[in-house]
Amino acid sequence: MNQTNPAYLQRRGEIEHYFDRTANKTWERLTSTDPVGRIRASVRAGRDEMRATLMSWLPHDMSGMRLLDAGCGTGALALCAFERGAHVLAIDLSANLIQVAQQRYAAFAPLAPRPEHDHPRGSVEFASGDMLDPDHGEFDYVVGMDSLIHYDAPDLIGGIQALSERTKKAILFTFPPRNPLLAMAHSLGRLFPRSDRSPTLAPVSQQKIRKALERTIVTQGWREGQTTRISRGFYTSQAWEWVRQ
Repeated sequence: MNQTNPAYLQRRGEIEHYFDRTANKTWERLTSTDPVGRIRASVRAGRDEMRATLMSWLPHDMSGMRLLDAGCGTGALALCAFERGAHVLAIDLSANLIQVAQQRYAAFAPLAPRPEHDHPRGSVEFASGDMLDPDHGEFDYVVGMDSLIHYDAPDLIGGIQALSERTKKAILFTFPPRNPLLAMAHSLGRLFPRSDRSPTLAPVSQQKIRKALERTIVTQGWREGQTTRISRGFYTSQAWEWVRQ
């Protein structure tokens, strides 16, 4: 993904505007424990299951490891990694969602149990910005949960390629798979009132992603790992692991 590409910059701006201004309160509530309607409850349940799945693919003990939570939203996954002792950089385009994440971390961290066997506690640094910025440095693991789903296939693939250059162990990401529901809706935003709709997304062929990555990061020592689809009501997303050999 070329960060200076006008099409990418326009798309990034649309996503930032949506999460930072249009639907900030919607997503803050969706990622809380507040009551929500049936449709949003299914999205919440799907996201909870997806987060648990991705965390199950990471080491139980992450002491001393650095993890990038790319597109962290309100920071739920970052808190899970923090509990395991990881040093997390949690970044999102939305400054408002980062503020919510910081508030939740401040309330959560003092109550979190210490890692087993007296390992040092983890940490979380929150930042608003582009998850692909090379100035963020290197990571042991990168997790992009539903953060690349708003980009078209070339930019999604380019993002994985860019992140692979700065990742030592594994990249875990999700993408919108081709299925009748997503093909009909065209975006997760249709789950929300019109004023809250997210930028549209187009379902992506897993085979297309695989072929592109085989031509690029596989030649640089990466291999395909686990993959699974989470479908809960109005939430559908495909998780995929790529591992550095």
